[in-house]
Amino acid sequence: MNKEPLKQYVVDAFTDKVFHGNPAAICILNEWLPEKLMMGITLENNLSETAFAVQEGEAYHLRWFTPGGEINLCGHATLAAAYIITRFVEPDASTVRFDTLSGRLTVEKADDLLAMDFPSFNLAPIPVTAELTAAIGIQPVEAYMGDDLVCVLENEEQVRKVVANQELIRQMEGLLLHITAQGTDYDCVTRTFAPKCGVAEDPVCGRGHCHVIPLWAKKLGRDTLTAYQASPRGGVLRCYHTGTRTILSGKATLYSKSEIFI
Repeated sequence: MNKEPLKQYVVDAFTDKVFHGNPAAICILNEWLPEKLMMGITLENNLSETAFAVQEGEAYHLRWFTPGGEINLCGHATLAAAYIITRFVEPDASTVRFDTLSGRLTVEKADDLLAMDFPSFNLAPIPVTAELTAAIGIQPVEAYMGDDLVCVLENEEQVRKVVANQELIRQMEGLLLHITAQGTDYDCVTRTFAPKCGVAEDPVCGRGHCHVIPLWAKKLGRDTLTAYQASPRGGVLRCYHTGTRTILSGKATLYSKSEIFI
């Protein structure tokens, strides 16, 4: 156990205003804590994500925990971790490298944006079933499976009005469920549901946009897109699709800095 209090930051990611975007708790450690303790901190925070990082050579080893357990990719907590490192740990750094369960992830600082180089998920079309329609209360136009389930709806209004059936979603394949449509003010509008991770609706999901941006880039015939996550908190992602990689850029803002006594 640590004798000194553990520093923890809470950052709202994909926004420049507190109480918007997606909050993530970030702990930059000198050495790893026991996994049970990291999970306990995650549950105590009760946010969609708590991330822990330890510097190892030129990079940081980064791990992401949801209330439902550790996952293999999280966008907003990576953005939040890079924000904390470039603000408090290495203020002169313009690049932060993370080693993760999804390989090496690089974050570049450019003015007030942080650009994350993430893997794109491959999507395969799947049938639109009655169970899928029941889960979101409306029949999708198309459905796809990557690591997560993706449903394309007819328009933005439908995306905003969906009331998800969390128990039905929990029974489906894929870790998360993303619903998406072409937007009016943005290229695409998306919402994300994650009951398997103990999160009813993820406020802004970078992982989800590694699914939907490759899809919309192909549909719209453009590699550069601006995306909006239509959760109650909302968030904006500036995206660039390169084929096997998806670049997600966004802003972040500090909500709190605290000490954990463990």
